[in-house]
Amino acid sequence: MVNEEETQKVTEEEEPPALAEEETVEEQAPELVAEPSAEAKPEEAVAEEEETKAERKKKEEEEIVEERTYTIPLGKALVRPSNKRASRAMQLIKIFITKHMKLEMKVSEEEEEEELPRLIISQEVNQKIWDRGIQKPPRKIKVRAAKDKDGNVTVYLA
Repeated sequence: MVNEEETQKVTEEEEPPALAEEETVEEQAPELVAEPSAEAKPEEAVAEEEETKAERKKKEEEEIVEERTYTIPLGKALVRPSNKRASRAMQLIKIFITKHMKLEMKVSEEEEEEELPRLIISQEVNQKIWDRGIQKPPRKIKVRAAKDKDGNVTVYLA
């Protein structure tokens, strides 16, 4: 009977380590399962980024305090030499919007500490001006200027 009891004790002592090994396998299994979900995360991350971009656009639209549509004459750009006309047209847009949207510009270097309102020209407007090259910018362009809470003005193609 002593032998039977000893064998039972030995088997009982051996079983818990065996269970411990199974637990470690189960602990490793979630890591293995986590790897495929990690591959799925980039897709989810892309979807989340798109949602955040959409939310940002909505916030930007909500923050708009003032919005106006202008037709900006660019005929004065034709006075410049042919290789400087498109860049002059961009300058004329900046001058026009600054004047009509009452945008404050830098007066002195001492005011650099305060954030002054910015003028942001969208890529669409830039591409429209440079579409036919540097020598032949359009004679006029129709734009939409939007001012937000902070005083920043963004110019979009109308």
